[in-house]
Amino acid sequence: MTTVSKFVIERIQEWGVTRVFGFPGDGIGEFDGALGAADRAGHGFEYIRPTHEEICSLMATAHAKFTGEVGVCFATSSPGAFHMLNGLYDAKMDNQPVVAVVGQQGLAALGTFTQQESNLERTFADVAAYVQTIVTPDQAQAVVDTAFRTAIALRQPTVIVLPHDVQGMDVESLSPKNWVSRSSAVPPSTAITPPLAELQKAADLINAGRRVSLLVGAGAEGAGDEVLALATRIGAGIITALRGKQVISSDVPFHTQQLGLLGSLPSLHQMQRCDTLVMLGTNYPYGQFLPASGQARAVQVDLNPQQMGLRYPTEVNLWGDVKATLTALLPLIHETTDRSWQDDIAEEMVGWEREMEAQALLEYPEGANPRRVFHELNLRLPDDAIVTADAGTTADWYGHHIRLRKQMKGDLSGRLATMLASMPYAVAAKFAYPERPVICTIGDGAFQMLGMNELITIKKYLTQWQDPQFIIMVLHNDDLAQVSWEMRTEDGNPVWRGSQDIESIDYAGWAELVGFQAIRVRTDDEIGRAWDAAFAHHGVTLIDAYVSKDVPPLPAHITAEYAKNMALALLKGDRSEFQVIRDSAEALASETVERVKGALHLGHDDPQND
Repeated sequence: MTTVSKFVIERIQEWGVTRVFGFPGDGIGEFDGALGAADRAGHGFEYIRPTHEEICSLMATAHAKFTGEVGVCFATSSPGAFHMLNGLYDAKMDNQPVVAVVGQQGLAALGTFTQQESNLERTFADVAAYVQTIVTPDQAQAVVDTAFRTAIALRQPTVIVLPHDVQGMDVESLSPKNWVSRSSAVPPSTAITPPLAELQKAADLINAGRRVSLLVGAGAEGAGDEVLALATRIGAGIITALRGKQVISSDVPFHTQQLGLLGSLPSLHQMQRCDTLVMLGTNYPYGQFLPASGQARAVQVDLNPQQMGLRYPTEVNLWGDVKATLTALLPLIHETTDRSWQDDIAEEMVGWEREMEAQALLEYPEGANPRRVFHELNLRLPDDAIVTADAGTTADWYGHHIRLRKQMKGDLSGRLATMLASMPYAVAAKFAYPERPVICTIGDGAFQMLGMNELITIKKYLTQWQDPQFIIMVLHNDDLAQVSWEMRTEDGNPVWRGSQDIESIDYAGWAELVGFQAIRVRTDDEIGRAWDAAFAHHGVTLIDAYVSKDVPPLPAHITAEYAKNMALALLKGDRSEFQVIRDSAEALASETVERVKGALHLGHDDPQND
């Protein structure tokens, strides 16, 4: 005889899960006890217990992103379960398969307002594609299997609720019986390919194009070779969404990196000039950067039919896996000999890289240049590096300056853009690839949220990693800088220091207290040496980079609205007015010089119109 808890654990293992992220509590106590018994018997999970349930769910999401496997997290009833919501929304909004198992008070307590009893099914109804409470042992098999099958098929989070008394109930073998489902722990195939007639429609549209651009998202993960084959055959340019950065190697000359506020000018020009747009595994949300209506014909390929034809009026929507779909589509695509569009894109990208270097080498009096921090990191990235970023200005500099080559990985919280994901993402990546160097880039605001706590988790598990090299770089500017810039440029408001100032902490000192190498960087000329020392160290290093908060995250194209709102913010009395004007002027001057050079090189008449 086995209990529900033991059965659920063994069933999860049948789904191929070997690593889980959990935090204990009395609401899931019987289940935790079964986990401990399995571990003592030598057939348990690799159980990772960070410092907070929110970290558990973010780690499970990151595990799914970096490995392609289902991420699994455990927590206790109400307070623990509630803490997991942010990470599960991250999985939902970035289309990741995650299964959460959460505790609940006993069955008799449901609906009676007892301690830590709440309606968890209602709580998780919005975030989870499937949420179900197991109320009888005969139900356990079907619920676990349905949770995993749904997570894999829909690439969404699912939730299993385990009441405390049910956790200890006995499970008997299932026999044919009314109301009892006997299910299988077999994953559904997601290698969906559209019908030939639909593929031919897409091929005809693409073959008719003369200036084709491919917009590639994280949904094309694993299909990099097929995307590159398509682009090569039709002479197309490639743009990657921020989470799709790792899909296409940065050394592909006609890959112009990202689009939008965190993107490049060559990517923007592709969108402004293309006559055909092919969207591959992306739900790119910033419609203002896509082609004008009627300018381009468009095809979209995605496993999520809800998100097709949503951002741009596509003519053909192919419901399918990107790799399988492109494999079937490629034989229908004609090869072009005209490479002028692709060659112009590649040539302009050379100028953009020169511009990014010029921006990184500018010097500012109030701290190091944060762009320089990322520029110097990029020059030193090992071939197998994994890089994470948070949703603050580190995402700007990650987009502008980090170039992921073929074997590298990188990621961040995408559509949710939750602020503190960089540390749990990095730690989860290190568990998944303990032999590879991991670099966490994080702002001081995000580091103060829960990031500082996770140095404790790193210390706890460090000896389990084959290669203990792990680098945390904190952008130390005592400001919630991304929001400060958004206040200025989106709303025309001056920065309100009551909300934006961050108490300055000796982050290097905290790392030293935990027992790690720490390096303080205060000037630009110290940055390169700091990265050299970190990569030379066989262990954990924290780089405490004191940087200017007034370096503008300038978009590739400054709109009239952006400039107007910036002026309004300064007129209303921004306390950093002088520094912002000075530093923005320096950045703009450098940018203008490089764009004039690039425009003259490409033969454009008026670079300012670009």
